[in-house]
Amino acid sequence: MLYFSKFKSISILLICLLGIIFAFPNLLSQNTLNVLPKIIPHKQINLGLDLRGGSHLLVEVQSSVRASERMDDLYNEIRIELRRNKILLSDISQSNNQLKITLSDDGFKGDLLDIIESLSQNVRGQLGTGQLADELDIMEQIDGSILVSMTEEAKSDLLRRSVDQSIEIIRRRIDELGTKEPTIQRQGDSRILIQVPGLDDPKRLKELLGTTAKMTFHLIDPFYDGGNVSRSSMQLKHANNDSTYVVERRSIIGGENLVDAQPGFDSQTNQPIVNFRFDGQGSRKFGKITTDNVGKLFAIVLDNEVISAPIINEPILGGSGMISGSFTVQEANDLAILLRAGALPAPLVILEERTVGPGLGADSIKSGQIASILGLALVLIYMFASYGRFGIYSNISLLINLSLIVAILSILQATLTLPGIAGIILTIGMAVDANVLIFERIREELKTEKSIIHAFDAGYSKAKITVLDANITTLIAAVILFAFGSGPVKGFAITLGIGIITTLFTAYFLARHLTSIIVLRNNNKNLKI
Repeated sequence: MLYFSKFKSISILLICLLGIIFAFPNLLSQNTLNVLPKIIPHKQINLGLDLRGGSHLLVEVQSSVRASERMDDLYNEIRIELRRNKILLSDISQSNNQLKITLSDDGFKGDLLDIIESLSQNVRGQLGTGQLADELDIMEQIDGSILVSMTEEAKSDLLRRSVDQSIEIIRRRIDELGTKEPTIQRQGDSRILIQVPGLDDPKRLKELLGTTAKMTFHLIDPFYDGGNVSRSSMQLKHANNDSTYVVERRSIIGGENLVDAQPGFDSQTNQPIVNFRFDGQGSRKFGKITTDNVGKLFAIVLDNEVISAPIINEPILGGSGMISGSFTVQEANDLAILLRAGALPAPLVILEERTVGPGLGADSIKSGQIASILGLALVLIYMFASYGRFGIYSNISLLINLSLIVAILSILQATLTLPGIAGIILTIGMAVDANVLIFERIREELKTEKSIIHAFDAGYSKAKITVLDANITTLIAAVILFAFGSGPVKGFAITLGIGIITTLFTAYFLARHLTSIIVLRNNNKNLKI
């Protein structure tokens, strides 16, 4: 086990060298890295919320709002289908996410049930069963009316999809802010944990997350005469003034057809605007609508507020347009971010809010640095005092081990937290333990009056099983912690798992290689360990 081919020797040296190179940027400031040549690695370990400071939010997804919207859509779809099939409707009302439908002629009740069944969607049943369930529960009342509501399976499925979509959209919005490694995790059935390290403006984050950003385009109701608003229309306020608009309830096009939105400035007024662009389907739809409604007003609605109500002066056939509305530069930029990221499926309610100042994070980093340096120094001194020159080789492998851990974390752009630092410190202990086991086994072999080469070879061979057993057992625990843990627990598991792999490399390749050089060169001399 003490003989290494040139290929193995060069490979070990190359891995160690790469570890040092990729770990080195973490010793430099960001400003220093920016002026270095691109050929030099620039990636650094991202610091977590407890080390860097930042914003912590716990939000809840209000899926009941989306359920209400689904019943609104169903209300309109049923009316359209009944009109298309020439079925007279006596009354249709909506309350508590339920529809109550009464026909003028009960003879068409079967046709009504068929229409409702055709509009019903299949949803996932209980998690893990893979079975589909009905979306709607249809009940016939004593008075002859039909009561339609969502099934419990449909509500559960809607909640799951709303949370999944919300997590993805939240991630897009936060990424647009330029932050690194946010933590966005599901908590329970309807809650989402959000941690954004290094965010300088937590208020802006709340504003971005508190906006659903559901954008729709509506024509102004041409038949509204100042009286009561019809069921097919709705009255909305302007976001920036006291104006009100009565618009058609049914949107002519939705924000789901948007593919891009960018802040800009109006060439005539020099005021901040938002330029938007539709996809192919949206371009065709928008072009047709603007062609058919030249000279009419249409409203751009964001979260049930009119942000702009321009006149269609000419057909817009290119699939692009602009939104103006007395925006500030930041408001235009934030609106562009919201539109690019997409609309949240349901509103978010902030349940918990915490802000960790950078000063607290700096104190944590300083304390962690002191503890790590002190612990490492004591370990290095102990190894040298106990094993002499072989302790020096062990110390070299230990330092390279730390460099490899930092390098891998930097390459993966992992987030380092205080539990992660604890995982690194535990790795140092396990690396020392591996070397101690090996050297003590070698001492036992030397007592049997074996040759130096045989003693070292036997020491590494017989200690291998013990070291592998201890490290693999710990690695299994780290994998389990990563799979079932969350947040800081995962950070601890990641650093511990990486540390175990690098420990095995440095103990059985690097340290053994350094030891073999001195042993083979001093075969006939009395080496002590």
